[in-house]
Amino acid sequence: MTAAITRRAALGAALAAPVLGVARAQGRPITLVVPYAPGGGTDQTAREFAHSFSEALGGQTVVVENRGGAGGHIGSVSVARARPDGTTLLFAVSTNLVVNPHVHRGDVDLITALAPVAQITSYQYVLVIDPRLPVRNLQELIAWVRAQPRGTVTYSSGGVGNANHLAGVLFADATRLEMEHVPYRGTAPALLDVVAGRIAMNFSSPPPAIPLAREGRLRAIAVTGDRRMPTIADIPTLAEAGLPGVSITGWHGIFAPAGTPPELLDRFEAAARAAAAAPRFAGRLETDGLEPSPLRSRAQWFTAVREEHGFWGRKIAELNLRLE
Repeated sequence: MTAAITRRAALGAALAAPVLGVARAQGRPITLVVPYAPGGGTDQTAREFAHSFSEALGGQTVVVENRGGAGGHIGSVSVARARPDGTTLLFAVSTNLVVNPHVHRGDVDLITALAPVAQITSYQYVLVIDPRLPVRNLQELIAWVRAQPRGTVTYSSGGVGNANHLAGVLFADATRLEMEHVPYRGTAPALLDVVAGRIAMNFSSPPPAIPLAREGRLRAIAVTGDRRMPTIADIPTLAEAGLPGVSITGWHGIFAPAGTPPELLDRFEAAARAAAAAPRFAGRLETDGLEPSPLRSRAQWFTAVREEHGFWGRKIAELNLRLE
């Protein structure tokens, strides 16, 4: 009799543990890690998302924390090493998962050390230049770069392996141009040096670049996707500007440390989808030149992430890309 009661009590405790874990997690603040410096496109999007995400979680506090460095790798690894208790999440860009693991060697495999929650956006990049350059369109830019002393034209990025670094690498490969890459600790400082005239160009995520282009502090030359951005509809795609066959896109997504209970991942996925569809956030995406993510489960999305990871592993080897 006593043994039976003990077994039933143990079974009840085991069944209740996930529920209690979710309940405890619901009461604690969530740290949403942005693996870049404040002020860049990812930071801006994450902060807007955090507001809607908090509402979708019933008012649970969501605190954005910037942990920049190494093209987003430092912040990503910190989340992978965090306790899988639902209190730490990563607001990632595609390159954090599909590029950085190939160029930053270490003991953490982000593809297995992070669990997918939900894709939040899809986006393309904006090629912006120092407006003082004697260049008005893509063909003039290519001709100007070729006329400069070899390797003296610079482009900036938020760090080695960062999305705008890889966009620059693919552009240089497609045009057979030699340019000097200058990495920073985030897109915001990388863009500001283009504004200051110290760097020639940047392949920026849309949110920080579009306002600067509208103010005339940067000049937008092209967008890198398959179609124009409605918010800057006068700017052509690379293909329209004379560089067919080149399309460079990315995404934002939420990840948790591997081992996070499925019940928490389900809760976060549902809240993330609701937050991404909220009118305030959806309106911000349109203003910033970002797009909603495709409707697919986190398992389907992570299958696509793994495929991207494989593609970039091959591409990085082909281009002989190394840490600088």
